[in-house]
Amino acid sequence: MSAAPSPVASADPRNPLGLLPLLPRWDPTFVMLGMVASVEAIFLSTFILISQNAMLRAAERRAELDLQVNRLAEHEVTKLVEMLAAIARKLDAPAVEDSEVREAAQDIRPEQVMRQIDQGRED
Repeated sequence: MSAAPSPVASADPRNPLGLLPLLPRWDPTFVMLGMVASVEAIFLSTFILISQNAMLRAAERRAELDLQVNRLAEHEVTKLVEMLAAIARKLDAPAVEDSEVREAAQDIRPEQVMRQIDQGRED
């Protein structure tokens, strides 16, 4: 008795795998498939980089807004401490001698803070 021919191995050069008998052979070495996958990867990486760039710009805008809000809040706190000190003087209330109160009464310059942060990174 002879063995039945394997459905996987085919002698037909148009259909080397023998899986689809009605279709002719197409790209048996998968060169076209590799090229299509490479082109897809190029486009996909381009779209990812574009979206990351947009997300970075949005994050920078949020950080700038956050900085401006913090600067405004710091300025308002400084003004409130000055107003409270003026009210205390008007009412002849004893002044609070605290380093934190003196520090809050000083207006902060953002340039100095950035310099200190940069110096801390360098150390």
